[in-house]
Amino acid sequence: MTVVKIDGPRQAPADGTAKQLVILVHGYGADGNDLIGLAPYLARVLPNAAFAAPNGPERCDMSPMGYQWFPISQFDSSSRLTGVQSAAPILDQFIDEELASHGLSEENLVLVGFSQGTMMSLHVALRRERQIAGILGYSGLLAGPELLAEQAISKPPILLIHGDMDEMLPVQNLHEAVAALGGAGFDVQWHVSPGAGHTIAQDGLELGMDFLGQLF
Repeated sequence: MTVVKIDGPRQAPADGTAKQLVILVHGYGADGNDLIGLAPYLARVLPNAAFAAPNGPERCDMSPMGYQWFPISQFDSSSRLTGVQSAAPILDQFIDEELASHGLSEENLVLVGFSQGTMMSLHVALRRERQIAGILGYSGLLAGPELLAEQAISKPPILLIHGDMDEMLPVQNLHEAVAALGGAGFDVQWHVSPGAGHTIAQDGLELGMDFLGQLF
C-alpha cells in the first residue's frame, strides 16, 4: 500500500549534528509553520535536537489555507478513532524517515503535539515497536482509550497540558486521558493552565521545556 508522503519546516541543531529529534505535530486547520515556532524555545533545553514540523496529509475542510490529519465533520468517539487510525501510517512513515535521515533511534525521539496533533502523537507513539523518549501533548485527547490494554506496545513518559477555559476541546478531555493512561500503567503527568483557552500558555510552555530537558 502506498502511504502519502508529508513534509514541512525544520530547524537544525546549532552544531549541525542531531543527537535528538523532536517532531512537532500540528492541530486541525494549521500547518507545520504553526508549531516550528516552538523550536527556538525548546532548543534552549535541547540544543542538540533537530526539529521537524510536518504538514498534515490533507488540506483542511474548514480552513483551506491549513491542513488536517483527518476530517472533523463528525467528532464522536468512533469518528475520532477512525481518523487517527487512517492517518497513523502517514505519521509513522514520516517518523521512520526522519530518524533514518539523522541516524537516530526511537530512544532519541520526542513527539510534541497540539490538539489533533496530540491525538495523533498518542495514538502513533504507543503503538510503535520501539519506545520513544517521550510525548508532550497540548490541548488534545486520547482516541480509543478502551484499546490501550490490547494495542499499546510501549509506555513512554507522557506530559499532557490543557487550558481550563478551552472552548474547542474542554479540559475534561485531559482528565479522561490521564485516567485511562494511568489506569493502563503509563507514566503520565498533567497540568491545567488556569485561564487558558485552546492554546499553549506560558506556564505550559515552561513545563513542557522542563519535561523535555529531563527526558535526556
